[in-house]
Amino acid sequence: MPKPIVAIVGRPSVGKSTLFNRLVGRPLAIVADSPGTTRDRLYADAEWTGTDFVVVDTGGLDLVSTDDLVVRIRAQVEEAIAEADAIIFLTDLLDGLTASDYDIAELLRRSTKPVLLAVNKGESPKRRLDAAEFYRLGLGDPFVISALHGIGVGDLLDAVVKALSTVPVEEERETAAIKIAIVGRQNVGKSSLLNALLGWERAIVSPLPGTTRDALDTPMRWDGQDIVLIDTAGIRRKGHIVPGVEKYSVLRALRAIGRADVVLLLLDATQGATEQDAHIAGYILDEYKSVVVVVNKWDLIPKDRHTLDEYTQHVRAALRFLPYVPILFVSALRGQHVDKTIETALRVYQVRSQRIATGELNDLVRQAIANHAPPSKWGKRLTFYYATQLEATAIDPPTFVFFVNDTRLVHFGYERYLENCIRERYPFEGTPLRLKFQGREKTRKPKGRGSKS
Repeated sequence: MPKPIVAIVGRPSVGKSTLFNRLVGRPLAIVADSPGTTRDRLYADAEWTGTDFVVVDTGGLDLVSTDDLVVRIRAQVEEAIAEADAIIFLTDLLDGLTASDYDIAELLRRSTKPVLLAVNKGESPKRRLDAAEFYRLGLGDPFVISALHGIGVGDLLDAVVKALSTVPVEEERETAAIKIAIVGRQNVGKSSLLNALLGWERAIVSPLPGTTRDALDTPMRWDGQDIVLIDTAGIRRKGHIVPGVEKYSVLRALRAIGRADVVLLLLDATQGATEQDAHIAGYILDEYKSVVVVVNKWDLIPKDRHTLDEYTQHVRAALRFLPYVPILFVSALRGQHVDKTIETALRVYQVRSQRIATGELNDLVRQAIANHAPPSKWGKRLTFYYATQLEATAIDPPTFVFFVNDTRLVHFGYERYLENCIRERYPFEGTPLRLKFQGREKTRKPKGRGSKS
């Protein structure tokens, strides 16, 4: 990254995510009373007195436990320490100085990075007096703060900026990064796909459902194109979502869909296309996002020469409202065909900006009308005057406006017929189309007193 990086490190439940949200100025990281809420690294931009930098939230660091998930979180924290230009070591006044704090302090000293010692939860003057014991860590003067209320955070940031003043900052490249979100049910392999694409463990992978909590943005370059991959939490059915951390994780996953340019919808080959997969596809369609369906764990399926065709038909039937999407079969664990996901996503992104010349579009509409006459109602037939495609933007899907005599005569079935006619000549692979109708109908005023009949 061109900007200097500041990592927030500390044992579980000292308030790292609260401080992270305070520094970036918005609630990006999930905050909960239970330890272990943050698991993967979470990045966001921050600024203080004209200095721009990147803040990294990390999971609670436990240097003793041998639990698999704890070990993986530890590896994530160590990655954050290695890439950081400065480190905020966050401790907790309520718990006081602990053996874990001593262990972490020793780890940070070995990193040779500038370390700012922050003692959190110092809301009251009486409590702040207890911060003196943290001098024992040998990391200099502790900054007594309250991440929740913002007390002392300004002084801490002044020290951060001073520590970063000697860090060379590269020139920021003017790039238009394409955002690709990876979404799906729990345990379908979203984080495994992310790691396979990157070639290293960016996100923690575990057989336990719900391992990923935050929506993780990871920049990368692919064949000269800047991309941001967004890993998301698994989306369960509304009635099964547990209030609290999981609820906010799902909300972040849905927001990731909203800000993505292309969405990779991951399915589990061993479970087939489920009703919940169709629900998630519906969320994507509601946002008019381009989509690629990726069937993961394909290596676990026994195959014969009919398997691929039969499974494709099964997915098409389950997602029948998305007949235009490409379907890929991959194994994220084995790295089989994972490159095709990005290649296809970039192709779909390019298709999204395709434009049809107005003359060609009107010829197409005239031919469609000649082949299948528009419907009539109230003794009146739908008449088309003109059609045009609106200017393409990065936000909107391909949008077509049809000028007609009366929009009330437009039947859903005929609208779908027109879309199919457009796609027959211009497939717009993986991309929804928006059809709008503008009429000349006049609203009749209801008869009342004094009106002439």
